[in-house]
Amino acid sequence: MRKFETLLLLSPELTVEARDSVINALVAVIEREGGKLLATDPWGMRDLAYPVQKQMRGFYVRLEYAAPGALIAELERNIRIADGIFKFTTVKLADHVEEVA
Repeated sequence: MRKFETLLLLSPELTVEARDSVINALVAVIEREGGKLLATDPWGMRDLAYPVQKQMRGFYVRLEYAAPGALIAELERNIRIADGIFKFTTVKLADHVEEVA
């Protein structure tokens, strides 16, 4: 398994419940596909450098997880069809992670 992190930019118009629902759906995809969530880091509402979908603010969330490489395609597919996610990026942090309990 490899260690990845995905940074999400969520719409500022989402309620707290809707934001939690989107994040929980992505965590469910990670766990369903054989990954293990290591950390969820909400960065909060931030000003953007340029407008994204006519918005100048966005809510950032960082997900860190250990997963097989094939999981990334499924996770990004779910991110693309989810409402309320403006942008995302996924980065491989480590080639090999010891099995997490």
